[in-house]
Amino acid sequence: MMMCGMLLATAALTMPPRDTMTVTVDSARHEIRITTGPYHIPATPEGHHPIMMDPAHNGALGNFAWPVDGWFRGFRLQLVDGHGAAVPRQIVHHLVVANLGRQQVLYPVPEFLLGVGAETEDGEVPTTIGVPMRAGMPLVGFIGWHNQTGHDFHEVYLTLTLLWTPKDQTPPPASALPMVVDANGGEGADAITFDIPPGRSSRKAEFTPRKGGRLLGVGGHLHDYGVDLRLEDAATDSVLVRIEAKRDSTGQVSGIARHLFDSAGKMVTLQAGRRYRVVGTYDNATKETIPGGMALLVGLFVPDSTSSPAAP
Repeated sequence: MMMCGMLLATAALTMPPRDTMTVTVDSARHEIRITTGPYHIPATPEGHHPIMMDPAHNGALGNFAWPVDGWFRGFRLQLVDGHGAAVPRQIVHHLVVANLGRQQVLYPVPEFLLGVGAETEDGEVPTTIGVPMRAGMPLVGFIGWHNQTGHDFHEVYLTLTLLWTPKDQTPPPASALPMVVDANGGEGADAITFDIPPGRSSRKAEFTPRKGGRLLGVGGHLHDYGVDLRLEDAATDSVLVRIEAKRDSTGQVSGIARHLFDSAGKMVTLQAGRRYRVVGTYDNATKETIPGGMALLVGLFVPDSTSSPAAP
């Protein structure tokens, strides 16, 4: 079972009652708002390592259907308490929305439509780009909390706002698909995470696209002590793109760089049947081996015209 299968299994076991989720569509702003809660989020126990997840703090947001024909192009995430006061977003270790109606570009599991980590900022792409979506596509969301603030949060409400472009936009956006590459190989529920030894180390895995195409943009996900992610041509060892983590002096990761390519900039093209490599680098400043490392490269992939995804 791959990463997505593991998360879906967790979601199925912890699915909250239906009345904890509301989905509203704002056609004027072209926004879909998913609100869930309330949640009680206890502080992470003292001594629990920052990059280790407590399984008891994993859960599901719930199932819902994508409500409109159009193109998904961005998101915003907000947390508030029962009085409307802001709650730190850093207590969200990860939030994933999977599209059960379509497979991933590289792996035979449901598409990861959206992934947010503690280091991930809100993001959107221009209306000239988007992920094609049809009304009724089945989605499921799941979340992992990691509250290192030192105190509990009560009655927390989460609002995930999804931005979309309507189907009648002229000209229509370029249709792209989310692409996720796991530097740990992507095989097996246990293999998504790995141990980070003291000092500098790397994790790498090769992949061969079944379809050719180009990347419109890339980002990624690293845990604390992460340095960078690289996409390489495995045949030539040339670096196609490198994205760096934003770290403080202790190695804590607060963000991951993003690259959005355009016709005037560097374009990354992937050829069908050619070997590529994704590499995740860590620099563990402690003297102990730390479990729970991750290294995921994510991108927006436009297949060649002969295999382009259908517009809504």
